[in-house]
Amino acid sequence: MNVLFLMIISPEIKRNPNLYTELMEEFREKGHKVYVAAIEEKKNGRQTRITEESGIKILHIRTGNMFNVNPIEKGLTTLSLGRLFKKGLKQYFKHIKFDLVMMPTPPITFADAMNFIKKRDNAKAYLILRDIFPQNARDIGLLKNEILFKYFRNKEKKMYRVADYIGCMSQGNIDYVLKHNPEVQGNKLELLPNWSRVETPIETEGSVDYKKKYGLEGKFVCIFGGNIGWPQELEFLLELAKSVRDRADIIFLIVGKGITKPKIEKIIADEAINNVIMKDFLPKEDYDGLVNQCDVGLINLDRRFTIPNIPSKTTGYFKASVPVLASVDASTDYGKVLENARAGLWSITGDLEQYKRNLLELADNPDRAKQMGINGRKYLEKYLTVKDAYNTVIKHFK
Repeated sequence: MNVLFLMIISPEIKRNPNLYTELMEEFREKGHKVYVAAIEEKKNGRQTRITEESGIKILHIRTGNMFNVNPIEKGLTTLSLGRLFKKGLKQYFKHIKFDLVMMPTPPITFADAMNFIKKRDNAKAYLILRDIFPQNARDIGLLKNEILFKYFRNKEKKMYRVADYIGCMSQGNIDYVLKHNPEVQGNKLELLPNWSRVETPIETEGSVDYKKKYGLEGKFVCIFGGNIGWPQELEFLLELAKSVRDRADIIFLIVGKGITKPKIEKIIADEAINNVIMKDFLPKEDYDGLVNQCDVGLINLDRRFTIPNIPSKTTGYFKASVPVLASVDASTDYGKVLENARAGLWSITGDLEQYKRNLLELADNPDRAKQMGINGRKYLEKYLTVKDAYNTVIKHFK
């Protein structure tokens, strides 16, 4: 089959693999021809062009700026994506007949491009639902304009209409979509949990001690890696850090960038929270190695969410056999996922007492914490591999 992925970020297949690049490679390895259309932000200074990496053709479509910009600029770019992607696909992929077009969310405005390919090529459309917008933006105060909300809500509904199949992260996602969109046919929706490529863990003598390299030797390290933005409410993580200041052995390491990072850094400085370390960036090899040697992987979600989020970084923690400490909203079924895997502890964002109890349970019971990490790895190997994701999608074409 000819398979097209519509992507919000240009894939770096070898340098910066993620769940989508892994799925692209899985399709390629199974003999399919894989193509990608992806955003090329104008701030990068490059025009629309085609590149090829690992046998996958990538169409980089010049758009407005999307990341680390104010909400207005981000919104205007989002509104333009359907039009710009249709134009790019018409011009650069006009001689290719696609059998399957796959579209992860965000953003929902790719739906017009997905519908264009579906109609032009009589292709099937598979929606990888990772983000329920615009409700998630309304929940955390980023979308207050009712007219805009209704506009994006109509786009969301169109996206569900266009999709032949909708892969959801959890049962909570399926239930939410059906409850709030009763016109959607239930047989369109299926479980497609976040996935990861699983390699055999390699332990070698003389391997790098990343804790020592980054000055964390002898510490119980809780790591958060990824976007530092409104959805994470890392202010509450700082409350946890302050509550265990008396524990000199516990350190919180936050690695990443995002729109709220300056605010988090200011709180740390103003309140002298000396058990939190922030880093902009680590080389991928160092970050992956450090996660493997850390003691806890952190998951944080804003308490205001009414939609069920399942953070994708969870599979990275499972892969590294690291137990999870989660602080999540009351609407998500993430806690059930964690309990099913027996891979960590969770509490509701805002419940500092339980959050602290969970942290100390992991810190003071290393054998239990280690077993939770092992459980996460086993759960990943059994249910959450890229092969599982591929088989979920491809069964519709057998």
